Parts: sequence; C-alpha cells; structure tokens
Amino acid sequence: MIILLILLIFYTVLLLLISSGFIYIESHKYHSEHIVNNYRPETLVIMPVRGIDYSLEKNLISVKNQEYENFKFLCVVDSEEEEALKVIKKLDIDYITSSYKCDKCSGKVRAISTAIQLYNNYEVYLLADSDIEVKKNWILNMVMPLNQEDAGLSTTFPYFYPKNGFWAQIKEIWGFVGMGLMESKLTRFGWGGSLAFKHELISDSLEFFSEHVSDDTALTKICKQKGKKIYYVDSAQPDINSPDTFKVFAEWANRQTALSISASPKVYYYGLLFYGAYLFLFFSAILMGVFYNPLYFLFLIPAVMYIYNMVRRLKHIKPVNILGSIILPFIYMTNLIVAKRMKKITWRGNTYDIEDKNLL
Repeated sequence: MIILLILLIFYTVLLLLISSGFIYIESHKYHSEHIVNNYRPETLVIMPVRGIDYSLEKNLISVKNQEYENFKFLCVVDSEEEEALKVIKKLDIDYITSSYKCDKCSGKVRAISTAIQLYNNYEVYLLADSDIEVKKNWILNMVMPLNQEDAGLSTTFPYFYPKNGFWAQIKEIWGFVGMGLMESKLTRFGWGGSLAFKHELISDSLEFFSEHVSDDTALTKICKQKGKKIYYVDSAQPDINSPDTFKVFAEWANRQTALSISASPKVYYYGLLFYGAYLFLFFSAILMGVFYNPLYFLFLIPAVMYIYNMVRRLKHIKPVNILGSIILPFIYMTNLIVAKRMKKITWRGNTYDIEDKNLL
C-alpha cells in the first residue's frame, strides 16, 4: 500500500512538473524579429518554377508588383518546354533555364545556383517558391534584418490558406507547428520558400551549396558554420493557397518534417520530447480524472492553452480548426516517426536519396 502511495505521489509530481513546463512555454511565446531600418540593397529575387502551382499567376503578380525599387525578379525553369512559361511570358517576367553543373543536387538547387552564378553582382539574393503569394512590402521586410552584423539568413514561414476540404484545413493548423519552430532559436532554420541572404554568405560556398538536395538545409548549414544568426520575420509571411487531399497532405507533411530534421536534428528530439510529454500529460489527465480523481482533469490546462494558442493564430475560425488543433499532436508525432525512417523523398516529380547526409 505504501509503495503504491509513493508511486502515486511520484506520478503526480511528474505530472505537475510537466504541466508547469507546458504552462510556462505556452505563456511565454517568442515572436518575430521584425527590424526597421534604411537598408535597401540591390536584390535579386530567384524563383525556381516547375509545373503549374495553384494560383501561380496570382503568386507571380504579387512578387512582380513589390513596393521596392531596387530589385530584379527572375524565374528559373528546367527547359523551354516548361509548361509554366506560358504564364511567365504572359506577365513579362524575366527567366533563364538551369545550366549549373552539379551531379547530386535537386532541380531547385540547380536553378538557384544557375541564377547566382549568372547574376553574381547583387548584394542580396531572395529565394521564393512559386506557390507563395506575398504582400507588397515582402522584399523590404525580408532584407532589412540583413543589415545586422550578425545576420546570415532572413526567413519566415507561410500561412496555408485552405481551398478544399478537411485536409486542407488540417494543413492550415499544421503550419503553426512550423511557426512555432521558427519562434524558438533552438529549432529555427532557413525556410527556402522565402529566404534572403547576402552575396558574401555564399560567394565562397556555392560549390558546397550546389551539392545538396535541400536549399534550406545547405544555407542553414553555411549560416551556422560561419557563426551567423537566422532572423525570423513574421511580418514577411507569405500565403500559400492549399487545395490538399489526404494523400497530398500526408506526403507533404512527412517530406517537410524529414527536411526540417535534416536541417536541424534538434527538431526531431525537441519534437519527440515536446509532443511525447504532451500526449503523456493529456492521456494521464483523462484516465486519472475518470478512474481516480476528477482533480486530475486540471492537468488538461496546458492542452487548453496549447489549443488556444493554435486557434488564435487563425485568420478565420471554424469547428474543424478546433478539431485540427486537438488532433495535431497525434499527426505531428506520426510525421516525426515516419520522417525519421524515410530514405527518399519525392519533390516536384523527382526522387532524392536522403540517407546520404552529405546531400542534406
């Protein structure tokens, strides 16, 4: 009897410690590093394009019509047969075809390397994915942090606008996991969908960069090797219009998680610790509250705070969003487990081996 009492006390104290930690985390969120200054460098916006993204024309127009005078917008395609060229030409946007010689790089890395090699006189390069739609001050907000002496990368993370069904709504909530990773300096990484850096960061590292599958991972590595800081700027947050089905969402979420882990192994261990502890606390509160003492339901307070912090990020609130916030820890734990075991990823129609850590 005494042993059972000691175990119960130990178990309750453990729940108290975990609960206190979650309450502290959820009530002390670290936010953006929005910086305002007069830094207006000559900037090359590089957008690799392959295929017709959802709302592609709208996305291209948003980048082209920036309220920033000192920039050039350049699309990079694999060949003159690229189907997206009809939209690029219609909008009178400059483009080039990939020609950089690299054996193991991805199509995106080859495209970026080609642009940097051909246009090596720009002070700042800003990478953009073709599925993002940006606000008129996007370039300005992205480049201003690079005026800091310790700056290596300036990055942000998108808001996923659901355009079709349940899993598009889940992706909207899932995106908040990425925002949370960005808000913590321990797990922050350069997100290649919107990523700015000075020429000097990559001028002596282009060959290293060009032998990678993931541009995010390569630039994050270069930044850390040079002892530079990654600035997270939520004021530059783009939108991604997402019409995801379950299959599309699952493939995307697992791939993104795998690439995040490759960029920073801390993402995996932090994720296991955070969401493992969350689920342990969640189930303990319910089971102990039902079968032992209702006071244990108080240990659901961190879950309520977590769900609230998720929901308050929403630009619109529907019942499915609340449901998504409740089940998200289960989904992300699954993503972590699957991503850690992944040997290959499929990206823009190509398959890449991610077991070779030299490529990631």
